[in-house]
Amino acid sequence: MKLSKRGEYALRSLITLGFAVEANRELVQASELAESEQLPVKFLEQILQTLKEAGFVKSVRGKFGGYRLAKPARQIKIGQVVRLIDGPLAPIACVSQSAYEKCTCPDEVHCGLRMLMLDVRNAIADILDRYSLADVVEISLRKMRRDGVPLPFSAEADSAEPVMRVPARIARQLARRSAKIRLSPTEGVLHQLLGDYTI
Repeated sequence: MKLSKRGEYALRSLITLGFAVEANRELVQASELAESEQLPVKFLEQILQTLKEAGFVKSVRGKFGGYRLAKPARQIKIGQVVRLIDGPLAPIACVSQSAYEKCTCPDEVHCGLRMLMLDVRNAIADILDRYSLADVVEISLRKMRRDGVPLPFSAEADSAEPVMRVPARIARQLARRSAKIRLSPTEGVLHQLLGDYTI
């Protein structure tokens, strides 16, 4: 399973809307979401429409309109959103629970590859279906507070000095450089919630 850009943007947008709930912000405009997450606004609007049709977000039209979560963040499981945007979690179709297709293997029951990929599918589904949007928002906010980062949509974020816009060429260079940096095993959501763990 590889999360597509649509899936990534959908989850980032939902997390940002979760921040807005925590800051008692009623609505967030698509342009604000796009700017805060540095996403293309037209593409984001298409994703928000998909999320709206699935019942994850609501929209209010008009000059002062915008988007908000359609239900409590606790009721939105990350796996639901990933499946909505990117389809089944299974790395191969013969282990999918929602989109099963017979594979070309002559003996599916005894296929070692299928057994391995079933374990992969189950591990991915277990994590994505266990955690809600509220869990991710809570962990993110906790780390922001720890690091002294202004919380999105809070009074301190509104009064913070505006962030200097980085030219696209430099932003791409920074993104390539940061992609080479490996995350610490203690930076994941599971570790934040459960302490030391192994998969």
